[in-house]
Amino acid sequence: MGYWGYFVVGRGERPLADLEALAGAEGMTLRDRAPGGWQVWEYPSGEGEVGSMNALARETGAPALFGYVMDSDCVVVEAAAPESGAWTTCLARGAMAGYLGEDGLTVEDYFLEPPDAAERAVAWAAEAGHEVNAEPLIDVLTAEADPMAENLFFRLLDRLGVVPL
Repeated sequence: MGYWGYFVVGRGERPLADLEALAGAEGMTLRDRAPGGWQVWEYPSGEGEVGSMNALARETGAPALFGYVMDSDCVVVEAAAPESGAWTTCLARGAMAGYLGEDGLTVEDYFLEPPDAAERAVAWAAEAGHEVNAEPLIDVLTAEADPMAENLFFRLLDRLGVVPL
């Protein structure tokens, strides 16, 4: 059985776990800090929600990103920034399709396709103060988990200029 849970990424002087936007996620642990005040927190959970990334972006005044890892197979990526807004995509699309197959809806019904997600990610990164290229993002957004989807998530953070590998 793989990992189920959230990674919460944001920027701030205070610990993200202390913010009102994440008040419902008791037991979050700090996983990493990166230059520029970036923080990565972990909230292992197969159920429930960690909070609102829109609220987190508003409260910190900076871009925020959640990654919900599903059994180490795939990741739901939700991002928001105060100016460029919210967007959602996924990593390991083939595996994600397996989780969605029963209700007749497809990955494309729920998530931005890789070129569109890369365009939104470039804007998100720009708002975070990072200039990034869409092509390396598309590479991550079209990759399958090898061997764990968490690795894709952290590769995405690296390509966004937030948390280097």
